[in-house]
Amino acid sequence: MTDDWQQQIDALHEELIRRDDPAAWVREADAVDASRRYPHLAMRGPVFGIAALDPAAGPEWRLLKPVVDGMPQMARDGLNSHLWFTAKDGTDDPAVRRGLLAAVAVLEREPVNEVEACGVRYRVVRGDEFARMNEDGLEPPRPTDPEPRERSWGKRAKDAPSPDTGFVLDPARSDGPLAGALKLGLRDFAYSGARFPSRVRADSQRAVTTHPETVLLPTTYSVVERDEAGWEPCGALMTTPHDARRMLYNGLAEIWALLHRYDDAKKARYAEAAEEYRALGGADEFRVDDRLFRICRVERVLRMGPDGPEPPRPSDVDEYGPMKIHPRMDEDGSITYE
Repeated sequence: MTDDWQQQIDALHEELIRRDDPAAWVREADAVDASRRYPHLAMRGPVFGIAALDPAAGPEWRLLKPVVDGMPQMARDGLNSHLWFTAKDGTDDPAVRRGLLAAVAVLEREPVNEVEACGVRYRVVRGDEFARMNEDGLEPPRPTDPEPRERSWGKRAKDAPSPDTGFVLDPARSDGPLAGALKLGLRDFAYSGARFPSRVRADSQRAVTTHPETVLLPTTYSVVERDEAGWEPCGALMTTPHDARRMLYNGLAEIWALLHRYDDAKKARYAEAAEEYRALGGADEFRVDDRLFRICRVERVLRMGPDGPEPPRPSDVDEYGPMKIHPRMDEDGSITYE
């Protein structure tokens, strides 16, 4: 560890002591224990979202849309919808609506990573997913991870709101000594190995220089399944461990049977397994047939440079391009369905 690293870690340790926050101390102890039990990092790949730089909110970039999309275009589409609905429902000023719709028109035509509307800069931002692991697999939720007060299993239960929304992208943010050490360690991270194409490796190495600072985003949770190749995700990133458990329950109970066209016997078997899993209350691992599922923690890191958060890289892949998503609207708010 360099002297600079040591000084920064010492400063984070002093800040933790100064805060006199027993809950923070417990979380830090939990994190230290997890780092020992799950000493390795498994990098999965990029995720995308939307950040905004709004002078009215302050000088910092803040997340507008969660950094969970698998492709840049998915994030662009989310921004397209945000601006369109803001024009529809968020203003009565024709000039403001005109500015918002001008940005929508750009997003309908071009795969741009940044637009400006009404003095606000909107940017598609890129993060990387990773999880801690050991020889037994990926890290499950920790005892100090947040859980909803009421753990509903109903189909219509609402997921907890994403903590990404409004999250300030500040590399100097203090999340404790271990998180600080992780951020410092990830500053020099770049993809390596033959499984990554040369363009991907080159872009990753370049980002270390162009966007040298790192920000850890709020922890998310997902369902993974163990197969011959390792652990594979089988669901979206969720806000709390219980949201991920309910996603597994719903998958077992009904959704997977519809998606994969299970026969009647398998459908009944998985529906019964779903109720067995639900009865466990808060299990983070479950077997059905010869399949093993686990609820795991998924962390994300986002890079920052002099001009803000890192946008998508040239080697990031889109499976489709821009398109018209919403009906035409004029500056008076009149909508034309064609």
